[in-house]
Amino acid sequence: MTAFLLWLILLVVCWPLALLALVLYPLIWLLLLPFRLLGFAVEGAFGLVKGLFLLPARLLGGNRLA
Repeated sequence: MTAFLLWLILLVVCWPLALLALVLYPLIWLLLLPFRLLGFAVEGAFGLVKGLFLLPARLLGGNRLA
């Protein structure tokens, strides 16, 4: 209950900042979306390279932990 009351006080005191954040959040999310997609692509490329490097060891049966 105390946290809710503190949130209400913050909302009353900082309402312009809260409204600005509410409006700008979707725009910032849209601006950062290409970088997130680029991150997925780079992660996939690194996974492919890792798989290619580890393929000979997997074919020869190295390190069977499971």
